[in-house]
Amino acid sequence: MAGTDRTKQHLVIYKGDTKAFEGEVGEKTVAITGLEAGTVVATGDYQVAWSDGVNESDKVDVPGFTVNADTKPEVATNVTATPTDDGATIGVD
Repeated sequence: MAGTDRTKQHLVIYKGDTKAFEGEVGEKTVAITGLEAGTVVATGDYQVAWSDGVNESDKVDVPGFTVNADTKPEVATNVTATPTDDGATIGVD
């Protein structure tokens, strides 16, 4: 229901019967994390429910998605080393 007060509830993500992720109270999002880049998740691999900390709504399937391609940061360039008394301070541009 669009008009339901969710300020004291949070989302819970399940993988099978196992609680895998929990959102913050009052938020309408929860993140699934820790998947490898390019992982294909089928509809229903995860399910989501609302929880008030005691009771939970019925679970519904999370739609399928593919985790974004590898998004490694750019390679460090212009690396510098400034000697210190016990090593060095490394810097980059």
